[in-house]
Amino acid sequence: MTITFIGHGYVGLVTACVFADFGNKVWVIGHTKEKLERLKKGDPIIFEPGLKELLEKNLKAKRIHFTDEYDTAVPESDIVFIAVGTPPKKSGEADLSTVFAVAEKIAKHLKNGETVVSCKSTVPVGTNLKVKEIMSGLKKKDAEILEASCPEFLREGTGIYDTLHPDRVVIGSDSKKAITLLLELHKPISGKRVVTNLASAELIKYASNAMLATKISFANLVSFYCEKSGADVEKVLDAVGLDNRIGRAFLYPGIGYGGSCLPKDVKALIDNGKSNGIDTSLLQEVEDINQTAQKNFLERILSEVKKGKIAVWGLAFKSNTDDIRFAPSLFLLQSLLDNGFKLSVYDPEAMKNIKGRFGDSLHYAQDPYEALKDADALCVLTEWNEFKQIDLNKVKKLLKTPLILDGRNIYEPSQVKKLGFTYFGVGRNV
Repeated sequence: MTITFIGHGYVGLVTACVFADFGNKVWVIGHTKEKLERLKKGDPIIFEPGLKELLEKNLKAKRIHFTDEYDTAVPESDIVFIAVGTPPKKSGEADLSTVFAVAEKIAKHLKNGETVVSCKSTVPVGTNLKVKEIMSGLKKKDAEILEASCPEFLREGTGIYDTLHPDRVVIGSDSKKAITLLLELHKPISGKRVVTNLASAELIKYASNAMLATKISFANLVSFYCEKSGADVEKVLDAVGLDNRIGRAFLYPGIGYGGSCLPKDVKALIDNGKSNGIDTSLLQEVEDINQTAQKNFLERILSEVKKGKIAVWGLAFKSNTDDIRFAPSLFLLQSLLDNGFKLSVYDPEAMKNIKGRFGDSLHYAQDPYEALKDADALCVLTEWNEFKQIDLNKVKKLLKTPLILDGRNIYEPSQVKKLGFTYFGVGRNV
């Protein structure tokens, strides 16, 4: 098949490279010439394990192409995927302006005959019908739009694996032809097929992310109890997770969720619920607990470190990505700067993005050990593997004060304390 992706972010580019690798001809449309030139040269712009190699392979095979011209890609495509951002407005409502602008451009370049237009962007219920309505008013007379929703469920850091091996492939459409074509495209991909209508497909994505966010906030709520009672949150949640009805996945206590999906999707679902007269107090509490988790960790830092320099390991919202959107580190770094601390930071991939936000107000270390020099404490904000089995004896020698504040519970408290550290995790101060 020939397919087009509008957007080359974490979703669009990863999925485009995977489908190109299956032998399809894939167009990727962007709007920034500088980024498109980098992509054409094999630079994926974003960090995602294995993506650079997959991109280079398919560029060499001439199966993936980058352009800013809709009239080059759209007319020859069997399927056009919309994969642009839907960031939150101040109210929490999803900003759909880019989705609708892209729809207008697609409509003007559709070929005569049938084209599947499928939204991969996370959008509120009813958006795909609005997209079709916009396109129907602008398309050529003999062009037929087969509207579909095909939400993605990939995780940053494991995006390629998740695209190849999803738990489910959701295809929503009122067109049998669109469903048939999308099922054919996804044949090489594993996972259970869920075929449904547009509204259900749109809501499946939001409901999934809201549930994941709920599990994380529930884990943090349990950690609050543990802090007060002396219980160990990891032991508690290990036991809770052994119940097959619950499971341990995403019962992660820490400094809260971040990234491009969970924060904005919870906010959007709250806003959409209010607009439809639905009581969204459960989701509001999920969001509130997430903010409380960050504030509690800040209060712990301020109670243990009165002044001086703090080393910070981890800036991305999670490991194996350079994404800092809604990362807890943003709140914590700014708050510590506001309280007069000097900060020396290190992250394997997110330093450039953080520097774009904070400029010269931070010291950017070349490695984890450099960040520790003359620091009064170490704060761990992202669970990168390279931090988990690092030489803690060397860490102790470099720190002015052997104090670790572990926002991701990557260390075992008893072992760290044996080495002479004062240690604080989240819900683990037994």
